[in-house]
Amino acid sequence: MTDKKPTRRSTAPKSVTPAAVSLVAPELHPEHVRSLVEARHPNPHSDLGAHAIDGGWVYRVIRPLADSVTIVRADGVTVALSHYSDGLWHGVAAGAGAAYTVRATYPGAPVWESDDPYRFVPSLGDADLYLWGEGRHEEIWKVLGAQHKQHEGVWGTGFAVWAPHAQAARVIGDFNDWSGTAHAMRRLGNDGLWEIFIPGTQRGQTYKFELLTAAGSWVTRADPFANHTEVPPLTASKITTAEFEWTDTDWMTARAATNPHNQAMSVYEMHLGSWRPGLGYREIAEPLIGYLSSLGYTHVEFMPLAEHPFGGSWGYQVTGYFAPTSRFGSPDDLRYLINELHNAGIGVIMDWVPAHFPKDEWALAQFDGQPLFEHPDPRRGEQPDWGTLVFDFGQPQVRNFLVASGSYWLEEFHVDGLRVDAVASMLYLDYSRKDGEWYANENGGRENLEAIRFLQEATATAYRRYPGIVMIAEESTAWPGVTKPTSEGGLGFGMKWNMGWMHDSLSYMQRDPMWRSHHHGEVTFSFLYAFSENYMLPISHDEVVHGKGSLLSKMPGDQWQKLANVRAYLAFMWAHPGKQLLFMGQEFGQPSEWSEERGLDWWILDQPVHQGLARLVGQLNHLYRGAPALWSLDNSPEGFEWLAGGDAGNNVVAFHRRGSAGESLVAVVNFSGNPVHDYRLPMPATGVWTEALNTDATDFGGSGVGNFGTITAESVPWGGREASAVVQLPPLAAVWFTPQDATA
Repeated sequence: MTDKKPTRRSTAPKSVTPAAVSLVAPELHPEHVRSLVEARHPNPHSDLGAHAIDGGWVYRVIRPLADSVTIVRADGVTVALSHYSDGLWHGVAAGAGAAYTVRATYPGAPVWESDDPYRFVPSLGDADLYLWGEGRHEEIWKVLGAQHKQHEGVWGTGFAVWAPHAQAARVIGDFNDWSGTAHAMRRLGNDGLWEIFIPGTQRGQTYKFELLTAAGSWVTRADPFANHTEVPPLTASKITTAEFEWTDTDWMTARAATNPHNQAMSVYEMHLGSWRPGLGYREIAEPLIGYLSSLGYTHVEFMPLAEHPFGGSWGYQVTGYFAPTSRFGSPDDLRYLINELHNAGIGVIMDWVPAHFPKDEWALAQFDGQPLFEHPDPRRGEQPDWGTLVFDFGQPQVRNFLVASGSYWLEEFHVDGLRVDAVASMLYLDYSRKDGEWYANENGGRENLEAIRFLQEATATAYRRYPGIVMIAEESTAWPGVTKPTSEGGLGFGMKWNMGWMHDSLSYMQRDPMWRSHHHGEVTFSFLYAFSENYMLPISHDEVVHGKGSLLSKMPGDQWQKLANVRAYLAFMWAHPGKQLLFMGQEFGQPSEWSEERGLDWWILDQPVHQGLARLVGQLNHLYRGAPALWSLDNSPEGFEWLAGGDAGNNVVAFHRRGSAGESLVAVVNFSGNPVHDYRLPMPATGVWTEALNTDATDFGGSGVGNFGTITAESVPWGGREASAVVQLPPLAAVWFTPQDATA
C-alpha cells in the first residue's frame, strides 16, 4: 500500500503499553464498533484517532488482519495497542498529545508504518462550510473534491464530497486497494459535506467515493469536483495539482483592459478530436496556431472539453464539470495549449454546458441515492430531447456548483470566454414538453425563474471576477434582454448567437439564384433587429451534421457556382453587424458533412479552387481586423446604414458600415447568377473608393469581374444620397469599398 513506509529511527523510542499506566479506554457499544469497522459511521473521527481522556490519551485505529499495531508518537513514545474487535485496535497512554504514526505487522509481511488519517483536523474551514451552505462559495473547486496539499505538515490529499442524503461516505482508490473500510469520511456541518484527509496519497492516483444511501445500499460515484479523470471509458477520478507555469501575462493584462464586445472577433469553431485525429493538447498546439494565424482568426472556440463519457455527444453531455477530458492529455497539457494560443495572439472560447447532464449511474445522476444535482420532479428534472437530466437550479448548492464551474475554466485555464449551450432549454419550463409534462412557475408562467437567476448569477460573477472575458449565449428564441445587464433585469450575457440570421440567410442561399428575388426578405430581415442584442453570427457544427450537409453542399449550381456562393455568403457574413463564427472545414469548402469519427477533408486543398476559398477567408479576416468600421460600433445602429436594401430584382444588397472614429466601409453583394454592369450605387460620400475586396477575384477562384481597383463617387444624387458611383458587380460575389480620399 503506497501510503505506508518502513520505519527508520536513530534512537530507540520509549515504550508504553496500556497496562503500564493506570488509564482505562472508554468502552464502545458493539454496534458502534461494527459501524466503525464497516466504515459506515457518520463521524468516525469522533472515535478513531487520538482522543483526550483523564490523565492521557486513548488511541483507536482500524487495521484488519494485523498481528500487532503500535502508535509511534513524535515525542518518541510508542504505545502498543490491543485488538478490541473486528480489526479495531485500541490503547491508552499518559502525557500530552503529539503527532503520531501507526506501525502494523502482518503475517508474512514487512512492518508497515503510516500516518493516521483520523488524527487530522478537517481540511475545510468554517468559512468554507458557511459559504457552501449559503450557496455562495465562488472558489469551491479549491475546497471540495481532491485537494493534494500539505496539511498539518504532512503531504496527502483532502477529500470532500457533497452528499446530504447519504448515511455514510468513504473514499476508495488504488491507494487503499479500492477498499474504503480504512477511509470512512466524517460529516461536517448540516449541509451534507463529508471530509477526510488521507496522508501519503500522491498525484496521479485514482479514486472514487462510496456512499451509503438512505435506503441502506452502497453506491460508487466519481468525484463531481474532480480536476482530472481516467481516459474514458474508464470512469475513476484522479488526484492532480496544477504545476504549469503560465507565460501569457501580456495577453491577460491586455485582456483585462479591453472591452471584447466592441473589438474584432472572428471565431474558428472546432472539435479538437477530429480536426487532425490523434493529436493531443500539446501536439496540436503548433499546427493549430500556424493554421489559425495564417487565416487571421482572432479566436478559437473549442466544442466542450469538459470530461464526458460518450465521444459521440461531442462533449455536450458532461460528467466532469471541473475536469478537462483526458482523451487529449492532462490538465496541464490543456494549459500549455491555451498558453501557446495566447502568446500567438489568439483568444480561446470554450463551450460550457450547464443546461443538462447524462444519466450515467457512476456520475451525477441520483448521486447519493436520490435526486441531488437534478430536479426531483421529472417534469423539471428531465430533458426529453436528449435523454438527460436537468439541474435543480433552485438548489443553492447546485447553483454554486455550476457558477463555480464557469469560474473554474476562466481562472484555472485562462479561458477568454464561455459559450453557454442550449440556453433556451433552460429558460422555458415547457421546452420540448407537451401539455401535462410541465407545470407553471409561482406566477403561473412558463419561465424557469430559478434558471434565470442562475444565468444572471453566472454571467455577473464571470464579468466581475474576470475583466475582459465574454459570455456568449446560444439562445434560439426571442427571449428579451439576453445581452442586457443583470442590473436592468437582463440575463447579462455579452453576446448572443443570432440563430434567426443563420436560419434565414441559409434558407436564402440554398435557393436557386433565379428565385432569390422572391425571397429577398430572408437576406435583409436580420438587419431590422441587428441591434436588439449584441449578436454573433454562427455557422456552427449544428449546421453541417445530421443530414444537413456541409456549407458547400448546401449551395445551388455546379461546382464553380457552389464555391462562388460560399465566397459571397462569407463576405456578406463578415460585413454584417455582429461578430462571426465559422465551423472548421467550411473555410476551405469541405465537401462532405462533418463527423466526429474522422478528420476533415484536408485532401481537398490539393485543388486550386479550394485553396482560393481558404485564401479568401484569410483575406476576410485580415481586412476585418484592420477595419474598425466592421466592429467598433457592432452593437449600435450608428454603425450601419442601408445603401440598397430593396433591390430584390437584381438580388443586390448594399450597406455602409461606420466605425467609432468615423471609419467607413461599403459592402455590396450580388446574389444573382449574372454580373450586373454599370450599377449605380448610392455612396456615403464623394471621392475615390478602393475596391478592398472582390470575392470574384481569380486568386480566390472567381471569374475576375471587377472595378480595376477603384471607383469614383460623384455628386450625383441616387437612392436618397447626394453621392453615387457606377460599379461593376460580379456574379455571385461581394465587393467591399473603403474611402481613399473620401470623407464619409
